[in-house]
This record gives sequence, C-alpha cells and structure tokens, in this order.
Amino acid sequence: MTKIIAEIGWNHMGDIELAEKMISEAKKSGADYAKFQTWSVKNLKSGSWDNDGRRQIYEQAELTHTKHLELIKICEKYEIDFLTSVFNSDDVEFVSTLINSIKIPSSEMNNQELIKSIIKYFKPKENHHIFISTGSSLFSEILSVIKMFQENKMNFTILHCVSSYPCPYDKCNLDRINELKKYHTSIGYSGHCPGIFDSITSLEYDIDVVEKHFTIDNDLPGRDNKFAILPNELKFLCDYNKNRNDLKKFVSLDFQESEKDNRVNYSGRWCK
Repeated sequence: MTKIIAEIGWNHMGDIELAEKMISEAKKSGADYAKFQTWSVKNLKSGSWDNDGRRQIYEQAELTHTKHLELIKICEKYEIDFLTSVFNSDDVEFVSTLINSIKIPSSEMNNQELIKSIIKYFKPKENHHIFISTGSSLFSEILSVIKMFQENKMNFTILHCVSSYPCPYDKCNLDRINELKKYHTSIGYSGHCPGIFDSITSLEYDIDVVEKHFTIDNDLPGRDNKFAILPNELKFLCDYNKNRNDLKKFVSLDFQESEKDNRVNYSGRWCK
C-alpha cells in the first residue's frame, strides 16, 4: 500500500510542544511518516534571506541535536516513523546515527557533496531508504541522480514534484510519473497543490509514496502553514488510500463465500 508522509517541515517553528501536537494529529489521521527538516544555520551562506526575514526563521526553526532526539522519542511514543530532509552534507553523518531513512529535498537534488555523503553513510541495507524530490530539475538531472544511486545499489524512491508554493492544478504535471517509471521501480509524489485532489489523483499511478505538507492550523506563521493540509484532509487521504487498496485486491474469479446465501437461497425463485 502507498505510504503517506506528513511533511511537518518547519511548521513547528522550533516549538517542540507544537511539533508533538502535529505528530499526534498526523498519526491519528493515518500517516506513516512525520517528516521534518534538518539544517544548521552556521552553514547558511549570505543571500537574499538575510534581508527578507528568512534567516531569522531558519534560526528559530533549526532543530538542534537535542531536539532531533526529542522528536524521535515523540514519534516512537505515537508509533509513527520519523523522517527528515537534510540540506547539508555536514548533517548527514549525525542523522545517520539516528534513523535509517532520509530525504533529499528538491533544492538539493544537484548537491553533489550531499549526495556523496548520503551514499557514504546510508550504504545499501535492507532497512536503509532514500527519498529524493525532483522539483525545479531538468529531466536529465533527475536521470543522472537515478543512475548514481542505482550504480551504488542504494534503496531509494524518486518523488515527482513541482516546486511551486502553492502549485496550480494545471501545472501539477502528474503524467511525468509514467516517464519516471521507465527508469526506476520506486516512484512517489510530493505535492504542493492546495487540498488533496492532487494526492488522490497521484494514487491512480500506483506509486509507492505520497507526501503532503501538513499543519494543524493554517494561521500559524510561515509560508508552508498557509497551504499545508489539515488533519481532516490528511485523514481523508489516508482513508482513501487504504480503501482504494482494499477495493483493488483480487479475490476470486468465482463467487465468494459472502455470496453463497444469495446463490443458494435466492437464485431460481421465479418461474420462467
């Protein structure tokens, strides 16, 4: 069955109590992963973010080593898998000591140092898995990353993604999933459209993973909170995913046991 990732990201703004509420609601809604974002502000270069308030946000929302450990324990408490995106190769070694899966965000898909570090610390093992978002990438760049991970025999999933926040439905480009399937067996979708229609539609491509930004309040600070889906929407998506999986199960060519009464006691009641 398709796995569902609730992308909490930095919607918690560094508040662990708020993060726990989000983790709890993600679990109640049926998500398989609660995903966060790992960065170290000390590694942030100078740029436009120094003047538009983003650096202050990065500083406030940064997850220290201690906060990583706290969040992992909270995820264990609620029996949901912890996952995080990593933006810098320096953080990969630390994260590899905590968890078996990691995500490369779209903005870092061409970060060769990061990719090499992940290949080094997340060596091919049955319980190791890499998720890679492909937003803002040339298709040739995606194929290059696929080839690199395949050559290193890594366990990984490529996530179709359009890095528009939010993304209009007519720019979602879901049919690219079919093209990605020609080059790798494990494909998923990371969606930025408002609501869940894009995610529900993506399930029709029989993918392995769906990721959606998640919050408990759209009025919380930050861009991502504004377009993230709420618990009731995440629950609908998770329920739809499970029911769709059940509905598509092949059971039998002949009638089933549940039909026996109808076959035996109702057939042939009427004269010809």
